[in-house]
Amino acid sequence: MKILHTSDWHLGHKLYGRHRYQEFSLFLDWLATVIEEQEIEALLVAGDIFDSQTPSNHVLEIYYRFLSRISLSPCRHVILTGGNHDSPTLLNAPKNLLRFLDIYIIGRVPENIEDEILLLTDKDNEPELMVLAVPYLRDRDIRSAEAGESPHDKEKKLLSGIQDHYSKLYELAQKRQESLETPIPLVAMGHLFCQGGTTMEGDGIRELYVGSLVHVGLDTFPAEIDYLALGHLHLPQKVGKQVTRRYSGAPLAMSFQEAGKQKCVLVVTLAPKLIVDEIPVPCFQALHTITGDLEQILAEIHHLKEKKQSILLEINYSGQTLLDDLQEQVYTAVADSPLEVLRICNKRIYDHVLQRTSEIKTLEELSPLQVFQQCLDLHEIDTDQQQEMVLSFETALSALQDEDSCVE
Repeated sequence: MKILHTSDWHLGHKLYGRHRYQEFSLFLDWLATVIEEQEIEALLVAGDIFDSQTPSNHVLEIYYRFLSRISLSPCRHVILTGGNHDSPTLLNAPKNLLRFLDIYIIGRVPENIEDEILLLTDKDNEPELMVLAVPYLRDRDIRSAEAGESPHDKEKKLLSGIQDHYSKLYELAQKRQESLETPIPLVAMGHLFCQGGTTMEGDGIRELYVGSLVHVGLDTFPAEIDYLALGHLHLPQKVGKQVTRRYSGAPLAMSFQEAGKQKCVLVVTLAPKLIVDEIPVPCFQALHTITGDLEQILAEIHHLKEKKQSILLEINYSGQTLLDDLQEQVYTAVADSPLEVLRICNKRIYDHVLQRTSEIKTLEELSPLQVFQQCLDLHEIDTDQQQEMVLSFETALSALQDEDSCVE
């Protein structure tokens, strides 16, 4: 059996306010073609299907158009689990209807944990794969809060709660396996941060739990699981260098820092021998960062114009001369070309105006915690009080992120 593992589509994601509808459409069209050509039998999407809990109608149209096409393909099963960016309510709303198309939706932890265990069958209706379809585990799903507990106690209980969740699922899956005439492969899904995982600046990854400390170890997952399909980290990578424990990564670059990084989806052949193949995702929209003085910037723009290719640009001016017409010169240089400038950072002016700050970032680049930290520094709050205020802020932020804005 062949399955395709992907995650972190972040449909609706914007780059400095610019919509990326065409990129998402091109990616999903490409993915559908891969599924058809590779004769994929099960598609696993490990969370963060959408970038926000309130995707636009255009984004929803792209999503449902893809599911409609896949329902007519050789792919017999589709499993989508919720991530920390997703609205469980929005994901789950059509699940009973989509179930008739062999599309399983697990937007949040269900009331009955056994509903996370999916038994997939072949063309002859014989069992061929068991999947532990675990969505993003919210704090309230796995931990009971107690008055007066320390951050260390919270972290310990969170880790224990995640491990207990997978252990209970595995025990239940084992009992089901025992009732089958022939053993079948067992695959688990998850949307979390494993220890040793690699991130990049600007990739937009949110810390999932209060305190930003809870990174689960591989021992969280039963060793008997044949393949672990993870989501949340945007770079494709193995966990603990193990071939069968993988992050597929985001298929599109979530920031200019990710430009040039090869993205992929993972095709997993389960039998007779487990093999994982990385399928490179084409670049549907070129991104490029130019850093230097004015002469270097204009020369690089001239070079890129000669390619006559659509390229989104980020400009970082680092020259010594104080320029007040940088934007005008840059926009003049890209005029009548397929180049599009999304951001211009005139670091020289920032340093001149705000000497206390070595680098100023736009709000889109800063996490809520970073903005809060800058406010504390600006008001010169003492260190001891800062620690207490940061913990309170993180607790409130976690609660807000866990709230489903689509709940009636």
